[in-house]
Amino acid sequence: MEKVNWKVTGMSCTNCALSIDKFLKEKGMDEVKVNFIGGDVSFNLPEGTNKIAIQKGIHDLGYQVKGGADLGKSGKKIFKSHLQRFAFCAVFTAPLMLHMIPGIHIHWLMNPYVQLGLTIPVFILGMDFFGRSGLKSLLKGVPNMNVLIALGALSSFIYSLYGTVTGQADQYLFYETTATIITLVFLGYWMEDKSVEQTQIALNKLAKSQKTMANMIAYDNEQNEHIFPVESTSLKTGDLLLIRTGEAVPMDCKILSGEVAVDESIITGESIPVDKKVKDILIGGSTIVNGTVKAYVTAVGEDSVLGNILKMVKNAQTEKPPVQLLADKISAVFVPVVVGIALLTFVLNYTIGEQAFTPSLMRSIAVLVIACPCAMGLATPAAIAVGLGRAARNGVLFKNTKTLELFKDIQQVVFDKTGTLTTGQFSIAAFELTEAGKALGEAECKRIAYSLEKYSMHPLAKAIAQAWKTKDEIRFSDITEEKGLGINATDKEGNTYSASSYKNIAHLTNNTNHNIYLVKNNTLLASIDLKDEIRPEAAAMIKSLQQKGIKTILLSGDLQVKCDYVASQLGIDEVFAEQSPAEKLAKIEALNLISPTAMVGDGINDAPALAKATVGVSLSDAAHIAVQSAEVVLMNHGVKNLTLALGLGKHTYLTIQQNLFWALIYNVVAIPVAAFGFLSPTIGALVMGLSDVVLAINSVRLNFKKVH
Repeated sequence: MEKVNWKVTGMSCTNCALSIDKFLKEKGMDEVKVNFIGGDVSFNLPEGTNKIAIQKGIHDLGYQVKGGADLGKSGKKIFKSHLQRFAFCAVFTAPLMLHMIPGIHIHWLMNPYVQLGLTIPVFILGMDFFGRSGLKSLLKGVPNMNVLIALGALSSFIYSLYGTVTGQADQYLFYETTATIITLVFLGYWMEDKSVEQTQIALNKLAKSQKTMANMIAYDNEQNEHIFPVESTSLKTGDLLLIRTGEAVPMDCKILSGEVAVDESIITGESIPVDKKVKDILIGGSTIVNGTVKAYVTAVGEDSVLGNILKMVKNAQTEKPPVQLLADKISAVFVPVVVGIALLTFVLNYTIGEQAFTPSLMRSIAVLVIACPCAMGLATPAAIAVGLGRAARNGVLFKNTKTLELFKDIQQVVFDKTGTLTTGQFSIAAFELTEAGKALGEAECKRIAYSLEKYSMHPLAKAIAQAWKTKDEIRFSDITEEKGLGINATDKEGNTYSASSYKNIAHLTNNTNHNIYLVKNNTLLASIDLKDEIRPEAAAMIKSLQQKGIKTILLSGDLQVKCDYVASQLGIDEVFAEQSPAEKLAKIEALNLISPTAMVGDGINDAPALAKATVGVSLSDAAHIAVQSAEVVLMNHGVKNLTLALGLGKHTYLTIQQNLFWALIYNVVAIPVAAFGFLSPTIGALVMGLSDVVLAINSVRLNFKKVH
């Protein structure tokens, strides 16, 4: 199946998203995800399916696929925004409202035909927008909020028109109700759009940084160098670039020459410049603070770091956390229920309440226009958009929204040691040869160690390979690596070699205090010790977790003595050392049974445990499989923002709960208030528009709340 990612415009509420979701699933699309706030729609397109036909189906629902095929029927729209619609309607509605101001009475404005003439332009525009959208949603079986607005405006207009035609204007004149409902709802929609835009501001800032200018280097036939500007979106892998002080890095690059200081805050949230030299990677979207480099492009578009971040965040936005599923069910039946309540309001007021026809009708119209299904649908996506946006801006990536909900229950955090609580930048502290090693020679033992460790991605192996690199390496015919145990190899002559932990060579020595043991043909040649530094931010982070009542645990494959030292330096509550990947996995399973557990790790041997934990957290410079196994990735080369990730998860979920509570209470209170005649349709339309703005403002607060 082809993976399709579209930007769809015109969605204004969760029912719009439900309409598109339902249509795509009916057409056989798989893994459908629709986000009405960002307009992102993704699905798997079965082979042989006509993509244009799917676009047309979405077009027929009243929405547009951005950059899609020209379907030829939409034509040019006179009004392109709710603000323009509001301004047009306000011109005609304002005179109708003048008589509501005490002391103002303009006789000719009370003429029913003058009021009809002022109302008709507003009514036509309102029906073209609300009526058309509402009718399409009804035909597709997912009625949206515009059904309620259209019914309210239509009822008051027909009622007033009947009074005008029959000469009973004194009793039936409610044109201002029709006009103000339409006008104020357009105002409310515009306010809602602006508020929702604020929830996307962090993500939009990231997306905008993808589109910059680049200085491309090219050579003519005489090998003379030429530099010319191009848009970053036109770059391809392998293109040569010149990047100078103050310029943005257009795409992920590798430095060929020069040294620079780089501000990577757009990716990591860390404003302190990072020094980069030849062969170092520059992340697209970062900014050169000082220096000039020549570099070649290594990744573009979605393959770049920034592209992957945006893709990951957009995917997370389209996923629905469990708390949203109930809101969706309510939204799906909300409009029919409100229409039923409005009819019941009219009947009960007219019969049991002994109200006249006019006040009974006005109360039922007030019920229609004050009810707000959008609030139920906006509650979760607005909070998630802000939470994910702030997280991404600070170098914290959530792969799915379920994680936000899970974080609220985390009671213990498990840490790997090497590369997680320590820097992972090792240096060789000691190299001790056995008698067999001395006989072979120190240089030969180092050559064996390099030849083995160059094939491993483990931080210890990388340090050894870098320190003892040689061109005269041993050529092996067979190489295998056992996670957490070591690497084994055989050369062409049949000699066997290994660089491994104590568990693999326990039969050769009783000394358990070294990191790596070097063996040839089952004979111990040497032991290697490496030293590592504790991350400077680790102590404060551990203390912060403990102050919140979260238990901290060290789970490592390293030696007991080294784990105990790190734990004592950081004040960690419990230590499990010398654990194999299988033992780590079993320990995480056992801890999960006690209470929800987060696991933080960065190595290949951490991947199974990361996947098994309630929430797996990986570092950006971790092994690829560890990043893939985790639900959260910390992009700032360390655990500095772990407390921010936990805090954002908890506070985003809290904001969702607050939003859902407000949406529910608003509708539970507002509908009866309107039904009992305490609110006019005009005030109802205004209050309805403001209800969504309250949710958006509450969500935007996540950008500023202290959440660590």
